[in-house]
Amino acid sequence: MPGVDARTWRRAAFALFTVAAGTNVPTPLLLVYRETLKLDADVLTAAFGVYAAGLVPALFLAGPLSDRLGRRRVVIPLTVLAALTSLLLIAAASSVEVLFAGRFLQGAVSGGVFSVGSAWVAELSAAAGTAAAGRRAAVAMTAGFSLGPLVTGLLAQYVVWPTTLPYVLHVVLVAAGLAAARRLPETVPPPASRSVGGRGPLVLPGDRLTLVTVLAPLALCVYAFPAVVISAVPLLVETSAPPVLLTGVLAGITLGTGALVAPLQRRFGRWTAVVGVACGAVGFALTTAGAGSGVPPLLLVAALLLGAGHGFTLSAGLALTAKLAQPARRGALSAVFLGCAYVGFAMPYVIALSAAATSVEVPLAVLTALSVLLAARLVVATSRGQTA
Repeated sequence: MPGVDARTWRRAAFALFTVAAGTNVPTPLLLVYRETLKLDADVLTAAFGVYAAGLVPALFLAGPLSDRLGRRRVVIPLTVLAALTSLLLIAAASSVEVLFAGRFLQGAVSGGVFSVGSAWVAELSAAAGTAAAGRRAAVAMTAGFSLGPLVTGLLAQYVVWPTTLPYVLHVVLVAAGLAAARRLPETVPPPASRSVGGRGPLVLPGDRLTLVTVLAPLALCVYAFPAVVISAVPLLVETSAPPVLLTGVLAGITLGTGALVAPLQRRFGRWTAVVGVACGAVGFALTTAGAGSGVPPLLLVAALLLGAGHGFTLSAGLALTAKLAQPARRGALSAVFLGCAYVGFAMPYVIALSAAATSVEVPLAVLTALSVLLAARLVVATSRGQTA
């Protein structure tokens, strides 16, 4: 691939970052929408989770499509749609239907960009003769995930037009990402030079067990960890902190930590997945305690740990995806991994329903126990060389 150097992947990562920055812009605003639209906690968590309902199908369509048509033909139009979706969400302040529709479309657009953009970053890194593609894509996405809600929380708490200005700023950011993406080289060879195209197995037969028992459950943790503290906790736990600002700060800390710890994958190596799930288990335990006491500092520490778990599991999962994927199916396997990951966005809704029947501490304690069991399973898998 002529003209590819070590800096080219950064433009792809920046485009990925700009789209990711918009995905959690509505998160701190859920508390604003609760007042303006008179919504209950289960409706708000459903509005948060409907993002995944749009995202998962898009992942499974966009990844294989880009394996056939190329990364550029998928990423560029979807990046434009990301900006248009943010413009649509401006009207969500006065319409619950627009809120749900906007979140659904936001998920669909983001799903396509994330699966294809992650593959694009990996291929541009490989073409430049460098590694760490999993870390690069993970850092780009988690940095965007954290910046969006942090800025939104500050604007919504202290600046005018709280349900308009954050979306306008995101549109400007996406325009910059689009300019960067348009100059990127295509990494998928034309059909005439491909003997197999996008067909063939996702992974080798000997890796199927690893796909099902290691990669898929690891993926579920990626967004279950941050979604709980970002969405369920602010809506279900009473604290003395300003609610909108607390939501933005929790989101910024959680997802910002995810971006910061992703490079540590190099230090932990194949044990990164174990470390990530262990962080999530301790984070859930502290969240359980914080939910009972309503003490903001305890919740902030839990957010740090759950954010670390998010960053480690995302980085380890993308690295394992790149290791397992067959060359012609990299986009498709990225879609499978991220599709499983975004199922975790349903967790706040599950917690809200469970809390209505019991208390919020009960589902949080169950998640703690499940995370401990998964960490033990990953220790066995890592000892056998089944992780990246």
